[in-house]
Amino acid sequence: MLDYPQLRALAAVHRRGSFDLAAASLDLTPSAISQRIKALEERMGTLLVKRGQPCTATAAGLALIRHLDEVTLLEAALALPDPGPTTLRIAVNADSLATWVIPALAATEGLLFDLVIDDQDHSQDWLKRGEVAAAITSHPGPLQGCDTLPLGRLRYHATASPAFCARWFPQGATPDALHHAPALTFSDKDSLQSAWLSRHCGQTFPYPTHRMASSHAFVDAAVTGLGWGMNPEPLIASHLAAGTLLEIAPNTPLDVPLHWQFTRLTAAALAPLTRAIRQAAAHTLHPPA
Repeated sequence: MLDYPQLRALAAVHRRGSFDLAAASLDLTPSAISQRIKALEERMGTLLVKRGQPCTATAAGLALIRHLDEVTLLEAALALPDPGPTTLRIAVNADSLATWVIPALAATEGLLFDLVIDDQDHSQDWLKRGEVAAAITSHPGPLQGCDTLPLGRLRYHATASPAFCARWFPQGATPDALHHAPALTFSDKDSLQSAWLSRHCGQTFPYPTHRMASSHAFVDAAVTGLGWGMNPEPLIASHLAAGTLLEIAPNTPLDVPLHWQFTRLTAAALAPLTRAIRQAAAHTLHPPA
């Protein structure tokens, strides 16, 4: 029989990155956390935490954390008297969080959300490792032990301010101009600009870029003329209508298909959130292709 206080200590160390922060989150002393981890490792006969900066769970530790998350969700679905809110960890891409996901979370009662923010091309990796119970991802699956539901397409436009376009694209967004014009990149995982260049120019190539990991800052940077970038349609519709942003190449949107992927074992417990996610997506996203 597994000791669930020990499992909660393990999960806290992995997710907070240190014994001290894990202790603070569970209202325990670091010594108590250390004792629980040591006892669990002795019970399992293997190392469960890689000590370092930050501390991370081993593969065996991740398997136990996933088990804890699944059991917690299943117990919550039993609707026991006054169970208290259940924390659900999900992976979400930043642009979905900035445009349509929050209303879905707000419409689901009885849950506390621990959101992992990662690119839609990489959010599935968190689910593969067992670190989240569900993910919004660009990958349609299949993924072992998981179900996948198509949500729709988040449309992006390559946009910049009128002044930026006049300065950098006087003859249009040609490959030569795009090779020199400063772009906006969310992070090293962000491939949207390269994907658009490949489609628009038939090739991809190096280009100068600013890096800023914020969806709203991306829009602000484009509006103020800092660079051109791939901005999600829901965030810039008013700017396009007002002319404060222009498509650098008219009528060249890039659609990113999104999917809701979740562990099959917890499907019933996640059903209310799944309904809310699908309803919010249908309200904002373009229909699946």
